[in-house]
Amino acid sequence: MGMTVTEKILARASGKRTVSPGDVVFANVDKVMMHDVGGPGVWAVFQDLKPIIGEVEKIWDPDKVWMTEDHFVPPIDKQSAENIKILEDFAKKYGIRKYFRYGLGQYGVCHTLSYEEALVLPGEVYVGTDSHTNTAGVVGAFAAGLGHTDIAYVLVHGKTWFRVPETLLFKVDGELQPYSTAKDLSLAIISEIGTDGANYKAMQFSGSAIKAMDVDERATLTNMSTEAGAKNAIIEPDERLLQYLRSRTNSQLTPVYGDEDAEFFEVYDIDARTIEPLVAKPYSPGNVSSARELSDVEVDRVYIGSCTGGKITDLRMAASILKGRKVKVRTEIVPATQKTYMQALKEGLIEIFLQSGALVGAPTCGLCFGGHMGVLRKGEVCISTTNRNFPGRMGDRESKTYLASPLTAAAAAVTGRITDPRDLGG
Repeated sequence: MGMTVTEKILARASGKRTVSPGDVVFANVDKVMMHDVGGPGVWAVFQDLKPIIGEVEKIWDPDKVWMTEDHFVPPIDKQSAENIKILEDFAKKYGIRKYFRYGLGQYGVCHTLSYEEALVLPGEVYVGTDSHTNTAGVVGAFAAGLGHTDIAYVLVHGKTWFRVPETLLFKVDGELQPYSTAKDLSLAIISEIGTDGANYKAMQFSGSAIKAMDVDERATLTNMSTEAGAKNAIIEPDERLLQYLRSRTNSQLTPVYGDEDAEFFEVYDIDARTIEPLVAKPYSPGNVSSARELSDVEVDRVYIGSCTGGKITDLRMAASILKGRKVKVRTEIVPATQKTYMQALKEGLIEIFLQSGALVGAPTCGLCFGGHMGVLRKGEVCISTTNRNFPGRMGDRESKTYLASPLTAAAAAVTGRITDPRDLGG
């Protein structure tokens, strides 16, 4: 029996000819990411280890490590400002040169940077200090989030252990209908399998509908896999993806593909034509209804941003709805990276947003996790393009967050209530 792409990558990384689901492997890591929350946490582990192993004088390969400032930027308080200083010291002490600093050119949300800057390549094993590190599986890599102690170990030794996950295959064929997006597809999948339906499993996406998606849309699928409990998510590279990466790096690309006779734990066949604009109600990404069923829900806020909603494709979607219209509720739009912001400016999207009455913010994770930059007050209702909506995720525990696509969120901004973008009119 052959291997899936996830199994093949882990076999290569652990020096084995074959692996099977359930095997525990000690795998070499190709890339590591830390941000301004995770980096200081890893630094703290190093300090705690001093009495046991002494000072960590060097890390295994600083050229395979990259960092970004994205969560608490601009800093909200003295501690978040201090975390930036810790990240700076970390980079200086260990010679980490791939460091994306806010206010100094290109920077932004780590998950978008991972593929936008070709920091992760096909066939690699990539780990990061964030649960949505799965996003980078969009390039055909094994990508998973780890805790601070595990990342500290990887930084010293360049390897870590994994249990080889079973793979769930989602074959999505047919054509997504107008106003239906990867976010809607993700919500449909999570509502079907549950928020623990892929617990410590790989979610692999294939089919004609996936091939038709651009890289940003595919990244929404891999990102949202975390909300189903997945260990990793992956899409095998095709020519569209490889061309995307070639335009961003001169590094050699060595894509890995699963065997034709690979065995999957379960296969889901999905007709893309059945996917309609969906919304995840509080307080779970699995609590899904159609946008039309929620048309009586009034909203106080609209947020279009984050690693699932602030990419250039997402901003184009939002602009297609907001062009020539005015928002009725407070609307905040945050590009995921500085490069995305500049592209949106070049295309006239920023002007469309500002003319609609929306606020455009600098790249940050801020509001997505309720950290800063406009957190929700008690009782406030927000429709958001982000990926989580548990109690207190975006602010007060008694606020409510509805998750939706950029199209549906923008439609709500125009009407002041949850609105299926197909029903907006001309």
